[in-house]
Amino acid sequence: MTDASADWQQWHEHRVGAVSEPYGPLALTGTHWLEDYPDGRLPDIPGTWVAEEDGVVLTAAESDGLTVDGKPFDGEVRLAADQGPVGAARVAHGERRLVVLVREGVWGVRDFDPEAEARRRFRGIEATPYDPRWSVPGRFTPYDEDRTVRVPNADGRERGLGLGGAVAFRLDGQELTLQVSVRGDGSLWAVFADATSGDSSYRFRFLHPAAPDAEGRTTVDFNRAQLPPCAFADHFICPFPPPGNTLSVAIGAGERNLL
Repeated sequence: MTDASADWQQWHEHRVGAVSEPYGPLALTGTHWLEDYPDGRLPDIPGTWVAEEDGVVLTAAESDGLTVDGKPFDGEVRLAADQGPVGAARVAHGERRLVVLVREGVWGVRDFDPEAEARRRFRGIEATPYDPRWSVPGRFTPYDEDRTVRVPNADGRERGLGLGGAVAFRLDGQELTLQVSVRGDGSLWAVFADATSGDSSYRFRFLHPAAPDAEGRTTVDFNRAQLPPCAFADHFICPFPPPGNTLSVAIGAGERNLL
């Protein structure tokens, strides 16, 4: 096994472990947007949850069984969006974690349950073994200013997707490009589909090229194409590929589907 193959195998095993953790994506059982519940009562979640401009006000009695910051809760508390790992969410109900989030000014609550059926059913991720032909040089060109495009999301709503530039690369004799977002650490993120999408692979996938160097050079390694979170649980709101990110080639690499 080459070093690259061994690295890929380690990456794959880490991915399988990460998605199947108690509070990994398989544990998500609901995403509830508070604007859909004007009475503040969420399905199978105790307490009353009311969105305000700068946060969520939770009101509950001790008999509701909620904890806030690890202590039994009785009263009213204002909650900001949770920023850390799911397991560190401020609000819990037994082993469940109730994560506050906000998207484009709309507040919601996610319900993560380690006993979720999807987590119990999980058997692994179908992934193609490493093949060096799917790892090619790329060159990142930033846009003059960041762009936001409206794209459909997996929950049927349309939201903005921020894009910071494009990565050009050559694959199977074709010159191709992907529009990418630039993350806080400088690494890139692409949402893409290809000729296998919806057939021998999930309908779209994510790719995370490393931060480009000073000359814009990076590596486009489709061996590490990932299933999006919504492949593991229906309650994620993953963005669909932006215009231009549906490739005509068949990318027979990376994560393909759940087993």
